[in-house]
Amino acid sequence: MPDLIVKLYELPEDRLLVAGLADAGIIIRRAMAYEKFQVVDWVGTHFSKGWAGECDVAFANNPISCFIATADGSIAGFACYDSTMKNFFGPVGVKENFRDKDIGTALLLRCLHSMAADGYAYGVIGGAGNVDFYARTVNAVEIPGSSPGVYRDKLQS
Repeated sequence: MPDLIVKLYELPEDRLLVAGLADAGIIIRRAMAYEKFQVVDWVGTHFSKGWAGECDVAFANNPISCFIATADGSIAGFACYDSTMKNFFGPVGVKENFRDKDIGTALLLRCLHSMAADGYAYGVIGGAGNVDFYARTVNAVEIPGSSPGVYRDKLQS
């Protein structure tokens, strides 16, 4: 899977999307330190140990570089940045029964807008699984020769 690059200074606005989700009972927000173990455990349960490790790193950043989607006090999705590498977006995941509601898009945009606010001009989407989604949503383009990129020589499960 290739890495993608996105211009953080030309991102689509996300306020209406986030507000619309809030009206539907889905809150997109930065995770809080006291939620670390719940969020990291949730990511490990619903996705993978590797993603849980990346999520754990996001809680060490200041500010915390993990956003979550909640519905009725439960986690519906998450997204991180500055985890595997500085200036990298990901991982991102939405619980299966919450997919197709634009939660992943909202989490992506919240993270990318936060990266822009942190002073990054460009962001890297590492090991992008759905290139078409990122190209369509934030005009991301593939970085030539980036697969496997920084994900080479991964430990096996």
